[in-house]
Amino acid sequence: MADTPLARSAAFTKLKFQLTRLRYRTDIILSIIFVIVFGFLVLVPLIKIIIVSLTYQSFDMRVIRDMKKLGTFTLYHYKRIFASDFSYAILVKPFINSLLVGFGVTAMAMLLGSLLAWAIVRTDLPWKNFFDSIIVIPYMMPSWVIALAWLIIFKNNRVAGEDGMLKILFGITPPDWFSYGLFPIIICLGLHYYSYSYLLISGALKTVNSELEEAGAIAGLKKWAVLRKITFPIVLPALGSSFVLTFTRSMGTFGTPALLGLPVRFFNIPTQIYASISMRNMGDAYVLALILVVLAGIAIYINSKIVGVRKSFVTMAGKGFKNRMNSLGSWRYPVAIIILLFLFVAFLLPLLLLVWNTFLLLPGDYSISNLTTHFWIGDSDYRIASGEPGIFKNPGIWNGVWNSIRLGVLAALINGFLGLFIGYAVVRNRGTRLSKSLEAISFAPYVFPSIAMGAIYLGMFAKPLGPIPALYGTFSLLVLIVVVKNIPFSSRSGISAMLQIDKSLEESARLQGLPWFKRFRKILFPLTKSGFLSGMILTFITAMRELSLIILLVTPTTRVLTTIIFAYEDQEEVQHANGVTLILITIIIIANFIVRKFFGNKSLMGLKES
Repeated sequence: MADTPLARSAAFTKLKFQLTRLRYRTDIILSIIFVIVFGFLVLVPLIKIIIVSLTYQSFDMRVIRDMKKLGTFTLYHYKRIFASDFSYAILVKPFINSLLVGFGVTAMAMLLGSLLAWAIVRTDLPWKNFFDSIIVIPYMMPSWVIALAWLIIFKNNRVAGEDGMLKILFGITPPDWFSYGLFPIIICLGLHYYSYSYLLISGALKTVNSELEEAGAIAGLKKWAVLRKITFPIVLPALGSSFVLTFTRSMGTFGTPALLGLPVRFFNIPTQIYASISMRNMGDAYVLALILVVLAGIAIYINSKIVGVRKSFVTMAGKGFKNRMNSLGSWRYPVAIIILLFLFVAFLLPLLLLVWNTFLLLPGDYSISNLTTHFWIGDSDYRIASGEPGIFKNPGIWNGVWNSIRLGVLAALINGFLGLFIGYAVVRNRGTRLSKSLEAISFAPYVFPSIAMGAIYLGMFAKPLGPIPALYGTFSLLVLIVVVKNIPFSSRSGISAMLQIDKSLEESARLQGLPWFKRFRKILFPLTKSGFLSGMILTFITAMRELSLIILLVTPTTRVLTTIIFAYEDQEEVQHANGVTLILITIIIIANFIVRKFFGNKSLMGLKES
């Protein structure tokens, strides 16, 4: 059409009509806003980290004599990481250690989770409801709580300068590989992350109709053949998801590898990133962070391929559903006792050891005369704990309590509403390119391992970014990164909640002339309150026990409980570290109680992975 006044008028009229129509499509407006905002918060950091890794940084001046101007393009960091005399120490060894930790933890966690899921869901095990309600409690605790208990029992004086309980009480000195390094890291993380496998696989097993397995048995298949040819293919998507969740989290976790690895210079990629940033070597740290992001992306891609070819299994149809239990016979109560012992080792024993340790004046002396309440209510004494007062009289610790609760509450409230708004925008535009883009970008933060994301945000917000001031050292940065990191979970809760609401309910209200915010307040929010509370409580719990994500971002004024614990442990003030850990766990248990008040017997992790 020729560019005439009439054509321009027609185009202007069409544009005006589209903008007028857009006023009534809140879902499209929200989608556009969220794609822009989260594109900035997710894609810009990734671009920023790539730029930093490809330019000269101030640290490089120490080692490069003929360095060009700061900020100019260079492949120096990639050459240093991948093809230099330092590559083995900086990359190869930590990379191998990360893979060993990832595969070791995943194998242990999937084995434990699968066995527990089968025993509780598919057998006539006694006390099943009790087990199902407490089986994921170890996941409620920070992953490094078990590591602290491990050190109390198994540390030796060749590394830590003092003996653990095993040596003091029984005269047995554990070898270095047993006390520190790869083996205890796998054990401690495996006892933490088995919850992923249990929840996902138990959920899949609950959908398996027993008639399918019985039909296979009637056809002449033996029990192992039934498991291999019928049960296993049905639960394969759950196994794939379990693998990805466990592998990516264990590869990117920082706390346990730091506590059990750094004393013997056992570095994985997260601890190597932390060491590089501690030396202000941002270029090397960001290259390593990119490696973690790529590994997580590959794992998720493999999982999507595994799940993608298994979507055609139908296990529930219109006729009656049958779920016959396998009989354990005389093994019913022995298996139940074994599970109780397992939970005692994974949950109760670490807590008891932490409590006991907080009352010891001198670590390693378990006599009655060595008991004290100083680390709880004592005044400052330069002869004890470098003059640190007891926990209840320590303003630094109470400031950490306040910061932790404030961080959890603020991030939880923001994420609760964001999850619903994202869910509304995705569901109302279901199938469109805009909806798919929003759903993908809201899941993108999951790909970033926590330590890598912390490194990215450190570089991104260390200086002013356009109209955004420098946020490093502010509490706002902690809230921002916790919100962004937990968007994948809260958005999934919001999408699940919105999918249950028929469009006709909102359309009827719109025809009555109700504006969108009033429709949301009167209709949508009351019907999706469970999704809101789910996203909110889950974010609160995660924020309270987060260490890897924020360890690089906290300052003395923004310290939270997890970083205070890490600092005490690093200074070998173990009584203070253990006492603060108990306070943190108490807060988390109270939050879990709130979840149960709202959701009955639903487990916290069950909500998180829904």
